[in-house]
Amino acid sequence: MRLYLSNSEFIETSEPIDISMSLQANEHNVRAWYVDPPRMETVRANGFIGSIAEGGSVNFRDVFFNPHGHGTHTECCGHITNEVYSVNEVLKSYFWKARLITVEPKQMENGDFVVQADQLIPFMDKEFSEAVIIRTLPNSVQKKSLNYSGTNPCYFDVAIVDVLNAYGVKHFLVDQPSVDREEDGGALIFHHTYWNVPENPNMERTITELIYVPDSVVDGNYLLEIQMAAFQNDASPSRPVLYQIQ
Repeated sequence: MRLYLSNSEFIETSEPIDISMSLQANEHNVRAWYVDPPRMETVRANGFIGSIAEGGSVNFRDVFFNPHGHGTHTECCGHITNEVYSVNEVLKSYFWKARLITVEPKQMENGDFVVQADQLIPFMDKEFSEAVIIRTLPNSVQKKSLNYSGTNPCYFDVAIVDVLNAYGVKHFLVDQPSVDREEDGGALIFHHTYWNVPENPNMERTITELIYVPDSVVDGNYLLEIQMAAFQNDASPSRPVLYQIQ
């Protein structure tokens, strides 16, 4: 279906670009934060077997996973606050004007790879700044099955928050396990600065981590849809979807 954004701009809703990672119960599922692979187990109770292959009437499985460690997820300030805030209560709208930017992280003197603010500034667009999506290089499809635990993956310099503030960005999406360094003594400086915690927690902003944007998707402006399970939790598994503006 063609959906018109203006007299001259439209999207084809039948041509979505899924930039999420699926959840699968095996060693090939992406992982971070030292979690084991997700598990999906057949329910067995009082003679009931939740498996058609084993003679049951339905497939009926328990699923065990961690939103932060097992794939694409969207989180709110409740991730780092004493108070319990749910991302399901924060994300009330689902379509946003978004900018996709590809960057090659810079290597620091300590060996860390970090995305810097000056790498984003030339590519920002004031009209399409409700959401910013970052694809980092290299962009191997192996990102979808990596175990990031203990690898000190790429992260994002806190100065980027000033750029996001200047452009009014509400949703920041990245293809790494975290916007912060894997081991930073619990400082999580990007998270705290972005959400203004603990001073005045921002209840409108989200961060989405562990996305994957294929190389075939070109940088530029899109309409972003954030599909999300209605978890009453600081984070929820999510499915960000891009629509090309034509």
